[in-house]
Amino acid sequence: MARYVFITGGVVSSLGKGLASAALGALLQARGFTVRLRKLDPYLNVDPGTMSPFEHGEVFVTDDGAETDLDLGHYERFTGVPARRTDSISSGRIYMNVLEKERRGDYLGKTIQVIPHVTNEIKDFLSVGDGETDFMLCEIGGTVGDIEGLPFFEAIRQFAHERPRGQCIFMHLTLLPWLAASGELKTKPTQHSVKELRAIGIAPDVLVCRSEQPIPDKERAKIALFCNVRPEAVIPAYDLRSIYEAPLAYHKVGLDQAVLDAFGIAPAPRPDMRRWEDVMDRLENAEGQVRVAIIGKYTQLEDAYKSIKEALTHGGMANRVGVHVEWIDAEIFEREDPAPYLQGIHAILVPGGFGERGTEGKIRAAAWARERKIPYLGICLGMQMAVVEAARNLAGLPDAGSEEFDHEAGAKRFTPVVYHLKEWVQGNHRVERRPGDDKGGTMRLGAYSATLADGSRAAEVYGGTKIEERHRHRYEVDIAFREKLEEAGLRFSGMSPDGRLPEIVEHAGHPWFIGVQFHPELKSKPFAPHPLFADFIRAAVETSRLV
Repeated sequence: MARYVFITGGVVSSLGKGLASAALGALLQARGFTVRLRKLDPYLNVDPGTMSPFEHGEVFVTDDGAETDLDLGHYERFTGVPARRTDSISSGRIYMNVLEKERRGDYLGKTIQVIPHVTNEIKDFLSVGDGETDFMLCEIGGTVGDIEGLPFFEAIRQFAHERPRGQCIFMHLTLLPWLAASGELKTKPTQHSVKELRAIGIAPDVLVCRSEQPIPDKERAKIALFCNVRPEAVIPAYDLRSIYEAPLAYHKVGLDQAVLDAFGIAPAPRPDMRRWEDVMDRLENAEGQVRVAIIGKYTQLEDAYKSIKEALTHGGMANRVGVHVEWIDAEIFEREDPAPYLQGIHAILVPGGFGERGTEGKIRAAAWARERKIPYLGICLGMQMAVVEAARNLAGLPDAGSEEFDHEAGAKRFTPVVYHLKEWVQGNHRVERRPGDDKGGTMRLGAYSATLADGSRAAEVYGGTKIEERHRHRYEVDIAFREKLEEAGLRFSGMSPDGRLPEIVEHAGHPWFIGVQFHPELKSKPFAPHPLFADFIRAAVETSRLV
């Protein structure tokens, strides 16, 4: 039976619960324990799949095809444990499950209520995989006191009460604001947050206090006294130079020891922190820097490309260089010359996205990288726009386009080099989709295999010809144009096992130009950089030496 750590937050949002959860998971792993991390989100969306990146940041996709919160990306990057569909739940999904059961008659005519039916559904979710790991770390989204989060707080209260004593603890993150006018750290918001938590029956065992200033011992003692926790369980959390410093920083202030003490685990195994010491050594002792331009649609919010940004950092670690990212709105290139923005750039990355806005700018970015021999990595839509660019400018198809943008204008306006995928094979069954289907969960989602061509750059980068990567898209490059495009110099170097769906394209005569239909950034980790990002940054280093 797993031990459960429930991570909650108070005072304000965006305190770093996800990062603290991921760092704690890494620390428990460093002591020899197995962990799994979960996220419970109180919003009524079934999942973040249909939410705007401006609303919610990126959508993280698991191997089994779940569209989840970006915090699951932190969990994977820090622990290396692949997330699953059962590691993410929202109020929308919980209520949908309850209502589906009610419609089927599973409740035998009873009146359906938040307690016990909704809370039981949450507890059932928490129990999945209970016997598979030593520790289950469960983060509750939002802050204590939010009305939409109350069923989750009640469910974890019940869950802990029903488990044997010592099987569950609560870790609460709060803010200690600094008032410059009085020169004081104020503990009252933390006290009120804990009071709110205790009012619903939950007493925190560990308090993690975010602060921009050092927390004096007397303030920690005061918090411990008024919040009824041990002084050594009041853990300071300061701003860090890098998120990857979090495991070392939290270990230094005793977070992992406080958690083990709360469970009564003694003597605690000694931690092996060499993995994270090496990560920080590579970050802090970089031997140079490269400049990478990300040309996208949501560049005003970096969280929209969170995994890409981190994967570039990992690629830098693999090459012992720093990576400076230039965020460029793709729409700018639709009205201005790219040259002033891309001078001095060592590599270009065009990420995925949905909708027509900015696509012509992405096409111009792909052309600029191709013509000037600048390393280019196109991901999902970034690959499709590179194919459209090659079709227009190399293969004699000046009206090449995508059904995603032009299907309403009539087939005579464009040549659909990219089309709406209507059917594909997933596992042992065929999946069918129509343009009018619901948007949520209807894409090609999750891990799919691909076969790489012998002698291709892609095969060289991966060190083999069989790969498996995660997908999230509903449009594909049409294989019917393969021969014409390859005659023009664009090689289809990765295909689905049945040979029907292009997975990777590359310009054979280019130093480094690769487009991939999948999302390699989702599998990159600081201690195991994804090979595509590692080699992309290596190529950027080579370019920096020539500029």
